Amino acid sequence: MRIILVRHGRPHIALSPRTDRRGFGDYIGAYDAAPLDPDSLPPPELAELGRELAVVFASDRPRSHQSAMALAPQAALLRDPLFAEAPLASPPIPFLRMHVPGWAVVSRILWHLGFSPRIEGWFAAGRRAERAADILIAHAGAEGTATLVAHGYFNWMIGLVLKRRGFLRRGSHRARYWNTVIYEKD
Repeated sequence: MRIILVRHGRPHIALSPRTDRRGFGDYIGAYDAAPLDPDSLPPPELAELGRELAVVFASDRPRSHQSAMALAPQAALLRDPLFAEAPLASPPIPFLRMHVPGWAVVSRILWHLGFSPRIEGWFAAGRRAERAADILIAHAGAEGTATLVAHGYFNWMIGLVLKRRGFLRRGSHRARYWNTVIYEKD
């Protein structure tokens, strides 16, 4: 069995504006709604792999399912909100202005510490990653391969589940667009 986890391509939105906490809260929604940047194409080795795919799973976020279509336009696309990114919330830190990636790091750390106002918490996202892994494993068991084009952090969470279930990892989870990690099990 082989499970391929691909992070989406670059979204069509400014990636590092400087903002305060309220602006970061607005940015989270805008990022979730952002489509794939039309200039963000899969790298050649990934595009070659994409030509072999008959089915691709993706989240319901535009950057995810549009990336899946760019990767494998011939494949059946199975969109599911189950594969959405683990959420972020704007940290309640007044008077501070940072670039969006800095806010994201602070938010993710606080999320792990239990800060999840009106969003899915760490444990709930972990259970969702378990369900996502179940779907991918079932598909890979039937077809040999399952491919998911989704989001960096949630892909990492699914990868943790796959490792616990005996899959071997090729590649590493990185915060790069089109990052690809392959999990295999006999």
